Amino acid sequence: MKNLLNIFTAFVILFSLTSCSEELVSKVQTGTVKGTVIKKGTNQPLKNVKIYTAPSTQTVFTKDDGSFEIAEIPVGEYSLRAELSGYVTTLQGISIKNGGQNVSVVLEMSDDESLNSPPSAPVLLSPTDNAVDQPLSVDLSWSATDPDSLDVLKYTLTVKNDFDQNVIEIKDLTEKHYFLENLKFGVTYYWQVSVSDGVNPAVNSPVFRFKTNSVPNNRFHYVKKSNGNYYIVSSNEAGSNFNFTALSANSWRPRLSQNAQQLAFLRTTGGSTHIFTAKPDGSQAFQVTTIPVGGFNNAELDFSWSTNGKELLYPSFTKLYRINKDGSGLELVYTTPDGSLISECDWSYDGSMIALKTNDPNGYNAKIIVIDMLGNVIKTVLENVNGAAGGLNFSVDGNLLLYTYDISGHQDNNYRQLNTHIFIHNMQTGDVTDVSVASEKPDGTNDLDPRFSPNNAEVIFTNTSNDGISVKNIMKVTLQDITRTALFPDAEMPDWE
Repeated sequence: MKNLLNIFTAFVILFSLTSCSEELVSKVQTGTVKGTVIKKGTNQPLKNVKIYTAPSTQTVFTKDDGSFEIAEIPVGEYSLRAELSGYVTTLQGISIKNGGQNVSVVLEMSDDESLNSPPSAPVLLSPTDNAVDQPLSVDLSWSATDPDSLDVLKYTLTVKNDFDQNVIEIKDLTEKHYFLENLKFGVTYYWQVSVSDGVNPAVNSPVFRFKTNSVPNNRFHYVKKSNGNYYIVSSNEAGSNFNFTALSANSWRPRLSQNAQQLAFLRTTGGSTHIFTAKPDGSQAFQVTTIPVGGFNNAELDFSWSTNGKELLYPSFTKLYRINKDGSGLELVYTTPDGSLISECDWSYDGSMIALKTNDPNGYNAKIIVIDMLGNVIKTVLENVNGAAGGLNFSVDGNLLLYTYDISGHQDNNYRQLNTHIFIHNMQTGDVTDVSVASEKPDGTNDLDPRFSPNNAEVIFTNTSNDGISVKNIMKVTLQDITRTALFPDAEMPDWE
């Protein structure tokens, strides 16, 4: 009987426990979380975003429209997390307070770049603000920093000026400096740098300004070569210089007129050679001639200013013309009676005489004569010789005439000169001085393109090897002691006014 009582008691206890468990399970309450994930700033739905809770319940992914649903979440406090590659993880607290509760949420996710900080505004270093007397080539420099060390900074340089409407914009610079060239004299330039990290909007520096130096009173002009083109350089005797003409324009034979305050020169345009003029800074280039300058070899052609700087004399094959510097008043001055070509001319200081060099189509059978303004020959300086000649220039008083002549008498199809000397012909006595011999010209070289110095005490000229390919150098000879001095290396066709 006792055993039956024990079995009955155990059965009652087990039944009671089972009933309590079923009662507890039936009392667990759950809710549902529904929501949408969008991109912050654009409200664009984001798909495939991983959504889960902490404490952990379920993990789901958003649909194409950015929606998601987590059902049967037990009542409690949760942290809802959204994760997607390329975006910052988003957290939001949710609370399920009652069974059957529906919680609606909208999660905004920011892309990784939103955490990127912009670079600092560039600090302009050089030239300093309001700098003056700057050269025509300036190294602009600046600094900038970025808190995000992995960012690649790119700079945009903008330059304006008070001379014209031209705006220079250099983009995608990675260095913190830029060498700005080909500036103009006496012009104020304004410059600004912006920096971009490729993520944030560009950041601008302040605007700085600087002014270039004034036009120097350079008395030397000469020619150099670049990629087959001549270009003209303006210089002082100390060698401070600037490119007077662009390297892309074939320009040569500079001739300065102090009275006109202009430099005249030859330039190829439209397949022909013409005289151009420009201001001392190289600006406002103007084509003077319409009938081209012409002869047997463009590099051997020369022309001349009038002393007052109002007119120019120039050769065009068998004819010699006079023209005003503004291109008006073209007048025929002389025509060769034998059909020979005029290659060079020089106008005396008083305007009464013109020296001419004529030659055949090969450059030979050279003759140097002096005519008056009516075309009458008043002096024959050189004739009936073999070899090349040229380099005409009167002294200020007109009593002396410079010229060159290849004393070797060599002639060939390439117009090569073997031993060209500088001579001074005395117009009064007919005496001739060999300057090259007196100044000990190196053997195997040629002295070419001589010009008197402004005070007639020196002669400037080009010296080069007679091989026809070696470098040319500009030198001067002091006539008092006949000493040679090197002036400008790798240069030719000098002018000293």
